[in-house]
Amino acid sequence: MSTNRQNCLIVLSSAKEGNSSQSFIQCYSLLNTAFNVQIATPSGRNAEFVRSDEQSRKWLNEFKHKSFSTPISLSSVDPHRYSCLVIPHSPGAVIDLVTDSDLSYILKHFVKEQKVICAIGMGVAALFPAYDDGNVWSFRRFTLTAISVFELTRNPDFANLPIIPEDVIKDRGALYSSTNPDHVDEVHVVVDRHLITGQNEQSTLTAVQNLMIQCNQRQNKSLRER
Repeated sequence: MSTNRQNCLIVLSSAKEGNSSQSFIQCYSLLNTAFNVQIATPSGRNAEFVRSDEQSRKWLNEFKHKSFSTPISLSSVDPHRYSCLVIPHSPGAVIDLVTDSDLSYILKHFVKEQKVICAIGMGVAALFPAYDDGNVWSFRRFTLTAISVFELTRNPDFANLPIIPEDVIKDRGALYSSTNPDHVDEVHVVVDRHLITGQNEQSTLTAVQNLMIQCNQRQNKSLRER
């Protein structure tokens, strides 16, 4: 691994509901220009990708033939090795990541050390298993966004969703921010300290760019202080 590159962990769902192809491709392509990127899933199972067009299917087929596309298990992740964590838009997050104990351990380390976290769309549900020792949600004092109820109602499987991220955020005492319902699919990113959240798939690039800026600023500050 390059000594001047920071390490970035991308967490994906391994549920059949999958991860957004476009969101993952944008995340990986951008992050790979500046970080050593590692992908992790529950138990190291292969990640499923949804909403693929011809171009994204071609990209993913080529990607899957490369050794670094194989995910490691969340249980084997040493969070001390990573400077940032990214969770793309992931419809499957509400199925498996939302209650994953290994992810909870990783998130608690990132919160304690104030390392940069970026979650997008339904991927924000992957933040839900993180609790403080007092059994209080670790992000209760943050302002964040996630896919809105209005956006979810357009999903044919809306009635079968086990949780609604917007409702969980509000119920746990955090502040929820979103675009006006009249402006569907607009980019909306919230930056609150070391937590960066994007409302929807369209917000992927802007959210990841904010993460890269913050990580770069931190690295430069660290180098100056040596």
